[in-house]
Amino acid sequence: MQLHKPDVVDAATAILDNYGIADLTMRRLARELNVSPGALYWHFANKQELLGAVADRILQPVRTEPTAPAWPGQIHQICVALRDALLSHTDGAELVSSSFAAGQSELATEIVAQLAGAAQRAGVIPPDDELAARTVLYYVLGFTADEQSRLQWDAAGALTDDQSVLNRDTSRQFAFGLQLLVDGLAVRGASTLGAARDMPQRSRD
Repeated sequence: MQLHKPDVVDAATAILDNYGIADLTMRRLARELNVSPGALYWHFANKQELLGAVADRILQPVRTEPTAPAWPGQIHQICVALRDALLSHTDGAELVSSSFAAGQSELATEIVAQLAGAAQRAGVIPPDDELAARTVLYYVLGFTADEQSRLQWDAAGALTDDQSVLNRDTSRQFAFGLQLLVDGLAVRGASTLGAARDMPQRSRD
């Protein structure tokens, strides 16, 4: 049977979901597909490239354009969809974070561009718009990685009731932190726009 690239990504994603990122190795993937490890390298040059493809599979639901009319709602829509996508896969935040850091996830780069566009509409000018976008993305990845880690420790019975995610309103906590970032962008954008408006007046003076 001929092995196709989507089949490899499907099998890799299934291993991730069932066993976690630590067990997602090229050797195990080859066993699942009943091929030699060398056959996988026809499709992916290395494991990091494979993980990047899995990351893009995880991020596929986030790809749609936000429908909110104003930039704060657009950021909220993107980030909520991103968190939901990450939580839908075991170790999703860890895998996407490492793939993004290695420059292997095309969709993560697209998400940064969407967030940067929202930051520009808030009044944040380049290159700070991309810095703002990455800050927001890092928040979502970090929050969700912590959330998934706590869920795993919960499942192992290793956390106290105070530490357990099950006893926390994590969606409210996530929304609170995200709103702080959005508020900060609004302040930064307003100060930038104010400085731009004042510049002609100072020039006349």
